[in-house]
This record gives sequence, C-alpha cells and structure tokens, in this order.
Amino acid sequence: MEVRSQKSEVRRQKSEDRRQNSENVCSLFSVLCFLSSVLCFLFQFGCESVPAPAESPPQIDNTFVQPLLHTSYLPAKIDILPLTEFTYPDAVSGISGIKVYVSLLDVFDCQIKAPAVFRFELYEYVQRSAEPKGKRIAIWPDMDLTEPAVNNRYWRDFLRIYEFTLELEPTQNQSCILQVTSLCPTGKRLSDELALNK
Repeated sequence: MEVRSQKSEVRRQKSEDRRQNSENVCSLFSVLCFLSSVLCFLFQFGCESVPAPAESPPQIDNTFVQPLLHTSYLPAKIDILPLTEFTYPDAVSGISGIKVYVSLLDVFDCQIKAPAVFRFELYEYVQRSAEPKGKRIAIWPDMDLTEPAVNNRYWRDFLRIYEFTLELEPTQNQSCILQVTSLCPTGKRLSDELALNK
C-alpha cells in the first residue's frame, strides 16, 4: 500500500513538474515574443530615415521682377508703315498733306497701344550721299497722345496702328524723308524714317 502511495505521489510530482515546466516554457515564449516584437519595432524605427524638414520656398525679390516684367510691354521700337503717302486736295476736304501710319512695337515685335508724344519732321532727300537726309522742309507741332481720349482718337484698332494726317502745302515733285519720333513717358526716344516720293 505504501509502495502504491509512493508511486502515486511520484506520478503526481512528475505531472506537477511537467505542468510547471510547460507553464515556464509558455511564459518564456511569451517573454521572447514580446522582446522580439520590441526589437523589431526598434530596428524598424532605427533604420528608417528621418525625413528632412521641408525647405521654405525661395524668396522672390519683387522689387526687381516687377519693373522688369512691365518694361517688356512698353514700346521698344517705332515703325512707319509703307501705307504712308502724300495726299492731294480733293473736292471734299481740299487739304493736301501726308497721311502717316505709325506702329509702336514692344520687345516681342507686337503692335501695341501706348501713351506717347509724336513729333513729325520732313526733310529733303539728297541722292548719292552718305547722309541722304538734307535740309528740313517742315516740322509739325508735337502731338501729345498721353491722354487716353486723345490717344484713342488716332488709334486704328483693326490695324493696330496710329493714323495721322499732316497738312502740307503742295510743292514741286521731289523725294522726301519723313522722320517720326516718339517720346515715351519713361523718357525713351524712338525714331524711324521713311523715304516718300511725290
């Protein structure tokens, strides 16, 4: 009986030991899993590159850009068109002179409307000369087109040009050089010349 009781006690002890070992293994496994997950997290966090702080956009110096931008749309060149010609007295007006067609161009060679003062001068044409512009025949009063209403009166929108009529007494047939100068509000002077035949 005693032997049987000892055997039973040994079995119970072994069973208890197995259960204890099993619990120890489980708790050890849980600890290992926890530690491995912590290590994985730390490894992942440590290997990721920390994003660099976003750079602020470069500051634009508007004091330089704005004037440069606007000057691109100011007159850069003046052009007397070949439509320009002498006019002779007719039954309606009875006035002779020169019909002048002038185009103002920006830096992109686009025809533009702009405030300006126009000056018109007529010179004799000197043949076979290094300087074909001879004696001045006529000069007209400056035409101030800086006021919008006055500017619009001479502007021909369908042609994108200015049209002027200059009165001139008829003279004998001779070649002339018409010079047109535009004085811009910025102080810039633009000039062009065109040879005319009567």
